[in-house]
Amino acid sequence: MKKLLLTLTVFAFSFLMIFAQSGKMEKSTIQKSLFGTMKDGKKVYEFTLHNKLGAELKVITYGARVVSLTMPDRNGKYADIVLGYDNLKSYVNSTDYFGSIVGRYANRIGGAEITLNGKTYKLSANERGNELHGGKLGFSEVVWEGKPLNTKEGPALELTLISPNGDQGYPGKMTVHVTYTLTNNNELKIQYEATTNKETVINLSHHSYFNLTGDPHNTILNCKLKIDANSFTPINDQLIPTGKIEKVAGTPLDFRKLTTIGKRINDNFKQLKLAGGYDFNFVLDNYNGKVRQVADVYDPSSGRYMEVFTNQPGIQFYSGNFLNGTQIGKGGIAYQQHAGLCLEAQHFPDSPHEPQWPSVILKPGQVYHQTTIYKFTTKK
Repeated sequence: MKKLLLTLTVFAFSFLMIFAQSGKMEKSTIQKSLFGTMKDGKKVYEFTLHNKLGAELKVITYGARVVSLTMPDRNGKYADIVLGYDNLKSYVNSTDYFGSIVGRYANRIGGAEITLNGKTYKLSANERGNELHGGKLGFSEVVWEGKPLNTKEGPALELTLISPNGDQGYPGKMTVHVTYTLTNNNELKIQYEATTNKETVINLSHHSYFNLTGDPHNTILNCKLKIDANSFTPINDQLIPTGKIEKVAGTPLDFRKLTTIGKRINDNFKQLKLAGGYDFNFVLDNYNGKVRQVADVYDPSSGRYMEVFTNQPGIQFYSGNFLNGTQIGKGGIAYQQHAGLCLEAQHFPDSPHEPQWPSVILKPGQVYHQTTIYKFTTKK
């Protein structure tokens, strides 16, 4: 009997080890650990989420940043598919917004000022006299509070931030909740909620740099992209929208069918020259405030396929133009130009100056809601 019990125990342990090594877990889990300490003594924590299929998500409370996301390729091999750093200091010193939640206003506001009810508010200018991603100390540069959750969809992490009245020049005390869920269908689901006690503007987004090859030595130029957008908002030489909406047809910005990203990135097209590559807001089709599929990315080498769903009117496609080899990322890898791409669901840049566009005003008593989902599968 003892021999039988010993044999069964060894067999069970061996089975669990093989199952764990295969990258598949029977249940979802969440772990919390210290990631680092800010200069002011604030602790920054890392939360590691595993779903039932074996995917892993790591999020730190500094900037509510996704620092790692592992997904399988067509052969079942797992790899990290987002860019980032190994330590807190590198994130603090970076200006690339790796994996962060950006706000109060994602993207750019021309002249770094807004006017509400006849009153002008000067914002924190941090890019050529304009405001980018919330200013010098936007939501990506502060420590959030993290709370792990177990949901029917999979493990989740709720992050909360209270932004005081006057933060970076914005009116109103704003309370923001962002929940990351690593679903058991291999989705990264991001839900946003915000309230204010004074009329203000809001535009939140997520800024992960994806590299579906799983190897950031590679660029994203051989990946294929589809965006469900017939139009985009052209920019001036400061990357601020001109206020016009133009058709993508007949331009290198036409991604209405799966198109290799690098195919036209160097075309002699004025808008591409101004941006130094792709860095444009696309006016998404079928906007009605409800979640719908808006974009696809496919990496032929690994077979990884990413679908993007959102309830937002726009999405910023950024091809990592400002990466230049000086960003030493995870594992000591230097991130070259185009080592990652961003698909940032959003309202249009500079909307406070373009009242004809979908409103970004949030009033007391209203609740801002956004849902964006990145879903991962594979294809042959």
